Amino acid sequence: MTQTVSQKEINDILWQACDTFRGTLDPTQYKDYILVMLFIKYMSDLWKDKREQYLKQYKGDEKRVERALGRERFVMPIVELRDKNGKVEEAFPASFDSLYERRTRSNIGELINIALEAIEDANKAKLENVFRNIDFNSEPNLGQAKDRNRRLIHLLEDFAKPQLDLRPSRIGNQDIIGNAYEYLISRFAADAGKKGGEFYTPAEVATLLARLLKPKPGDTICDPACGSGSLLIRVAKEIGSANFALFGQESNGSTWALCRMNMFLHEMDNARIEWCNTITSPHLVEGDRLLKFNVVVANPPFSLDKWGHDYAENDPYNRFWRGIPPRSKGDYAFISHMIETALEDEGRVGVIVPHGVLFRGGAEG
Repeated sequence: MTQTVSQKEINDILWQACDTFRGTLDPTQYKDYILVMLFIKYMSDLWKDKREQYLKQYKGDEKRVERALGRERFVMPIVELRDKNGKVEEAFPASFDSLYERRTRSNIGELINIALEAIEDANKAKLENVFRNIDFNSEPNLGQAKDRNRRLIHLLEDFAKPQLDLRPSRIGNQDIIGNAYEYLISRFAADAGKKGGEFYTPAEVATLLARLLKPKPGDTICDPACGSGSLLIRVAKEIGSANFALFGQESNGSTWALCRMNMFLHEMDNARIEWCNTITSPHLVEGDRLLKFNVVVANPPFSLDKWGHDYAENDPYNRFWRGIPPRSKGDYAFISHMIETALEDEGRVGVIVPHGVLFRGGAEG
């Protein structure tokens, strides 16, 4: 079906939806609410499209439709609300449409949380723990009940606009949703200023580095400070096929969750993204050895204080045999880790650091 909405239209509507939170939350906080809502909306529309497709294919046979849907890469579960005796009072799909229909309820924040939990439980292999750091019923973040409900109603209504009908049968097979996700992340990073670099690498920089590294089919690619995953995705897209394996590590729980959702929206479901501190507790290991990769790329934290100097002195993986970086400047700790995790014969390492890392008057000499 011909695409009837442009990437710019979708991007503009999504950015306008952020008005719900501006003045209430910092961009580094409200980005989670917007991006999670986009995730629910797209997966709900995708599920709706699949269901309609199977209903037509199986001529309305509900049993065959349900079997076919159960084999999809994503499951949209049913939420069951029970009374104190365990009796089911209400049941509905954990979809955006269901939440939109219930938007005026006094406990809408709680209902969104319940739907997210159900989605996570039904898709554990891909989404386990992804929504644990987001709370749509949070008084400290979203205000007291009256204000909170008003904001959530506005948010649901923004995402219910006809222009945000994200069914693939309407928008086509282009990576519009992945692009929209990346667009929002880039805008949030710009609004967050210096802190934005903690979860996003500018597309132009990421593209340049990806081309310099020349990834090829069959490569294993790792980012030990992956943020929201934009750099990893950019390197993977440079290959031009699906023949690659992605690995990443991220210490911030909220950003790790964004990365997992970002991978899912770009249909890179099998990416292994670990929630850990790369320097003090690397999880991409096999036995007592670090995993090795064809391509290691990162935009690591700059001048990270308390990066793990004391731990590095007794590093079990011997990553700092060239020397231990100063206590307050751990840039070379990440670079040392990257070098040690690249395959010896054909590994390529690409790292983004400010020029100040190279000109510190011998501070890391």
